Amino acid sequence: MMTDKLSVLLEKIQQLEHELVAEIKKKEAEFSYEVRDKKAHFTAAVIAQHRKLAKTVANYVRESSLFNVLTTPFIWVVLVPVVLLHLTASVFQWCCFPVYGIPKVRRSDYVVMDRRLLKYLNPLERLNCGYCEYANGVLAYVQEIAGRTEQYWCPVKHAIGLKARHSRYAHFLDFGDAEQYRLRIEQVRRDFADLQKTE
Repeated sequence: MMTDKLSVLLEKIQQLEHELVAEIKKKEAEFSYEVRDKKAHFTAAVIAQHRKLAKTVANYVRESSLFNVLTTPFIWVVLVPVVLLHLTASVFQWCCFPVYGIPKVRRSDYVVMDRRLLKYLNPLERLNCGYCEYANGVLAYVQEIAGRTEQYWCPVKHAIGLKARHSRYAHFLDFGDAEQYRLRIEQVRRDFADLQKTE
């Protein structure tokens, strides 16, 4: 019974994801770009208009608050652990996922570096955007690796509700259901069939 309800909810989520893609397509038309080969392409007229709207680096820095400028080193130093996390997670899944029979996570599904194409951003803004999209992409990529690993090793939901759940959480067994855990643990830890449909 509970599994049926979860299936219905998962189906609704997939339907909403399809609606989201349709809305994104509408935005492509609205802002005059088209995605081809995983890259956004603007018309020449739009690129020219974007360049007119770009703020110079000097004006951008001059208009920034002093505290924003002073905290910049603290922001950028975080790049070191993010890169190390990226490398460590990649090596981990490369070594371990084949052993466990878990499908590997495609980094390109999570680390998307496309804001550099926006000509209304000045070079400093593009650099900052590149850092943010890289760091947040790596964190999403690592969360998916961790979620797949958790599904294999300990697919049990929490008793206390989580503010955010990774993509594998819906497949987990209910907290406190010892009988189902023992009956279904081997099935759940190998149930990645839904990934093969989308990858």
